[in-house]
Amino acid sequence: MSVSDPTHACWMNGALCHPDQARVSVFDHGLLYGDGVFEGIRFYNQSAFRLEAHLRRLFDSAQAIRLAIPYDAATLAEATQAVVAASAAAQGYIRLVVTRGPGDLGLDPESCHRPNVFLIAAPLRIVSDAVRSQGARLIIASTRRLAADGLDPRIKSLNYLNHVMARTEANLAGADEALMLNQHGRVAEGTADNVFAVRNGRLWTPPAFEGALEGVTRGLVLELARAEGLDCHESPLTAYDLYTADECFLSGTGAELIPVREIDGRAMATGCGPIFTQLLAAFRRCIQRETNDA
Repeated sequence: MSVSDPTHACWMNGALCHPDQARVSVFDHGLLYGDGVFEGIRFYNQSAFRLEAHLRRLFDSAQAIRLAIPYDAATLAEATQAVVAASAAAQGYIRLVVTRGPGDLGLDPESCHRPNVFLIAAPLRIVSDAVRSQGARLIIASTRRLAADGLDPRIKSLNYLNHVMARTEANLAGADEALMLNQHGRVAEGTADNVFAVRNGRLWTPPAFEGALEGVTRGLVLELARAEGLDCHESPLTAYDLYTADECFLSGTGAELIPVREIDGRAMATGCGPIFTQLLAAFRRCIQRETNDA
């Protein structure tokens, strides 16, 4: 298989390579301790979407954990587009990962002298077409989002174990996704997405200080909502606010926008409601506008 395989492509430490040729040492602290950061990036029409925002967040996450990325943003942007071109797919998903690199056993990062940087392009399917059209079934997980005084939710680190455990709860419950509460019992986010609720024509989403990742798609939804003249707010939410909402939906780079039809067995008043439908149309227009002529 060549790097122009229609479903997979890879760039690692400065060069395109076959995914099977990409190697990470068993002593890499990203593997051993989850020490690293990452971004998920969508591409449409052979063009990375909102790449600048993703790279800015990547460098912010790396700065927060004192991880020096050995490439500048311009180089990573070029690498991203190279992987997109090599994938030979019109649209897909890219995972950009920076690990601390190989070092001695033990937590001390000072023994790691060279980070590993790699990008993978591959198909990503968060939910089925049926779920996208009918709405997702959610549960509220017992697994809590890590508190901001332990690990700031704005850091997109490689350690997603509590999200994995919440997702496992969803799987065991036969649900499509799980929502996570923070240490105070308020809504933080989904396992791989942000959450929005609509009540009486107003759009609400939890703020970052409640444990929500500052999602690139979340930011875009707020941007589009304001442009559409919608009344939108970042405010703490409880499970009650979601249970009694007129509409609810998820947003994320991988998820895009997904309507919700049920939370903990409580049916939403409307699945694909008018606010969601309006924002989905605006989202699709934005993708076409920003990538069609790129």
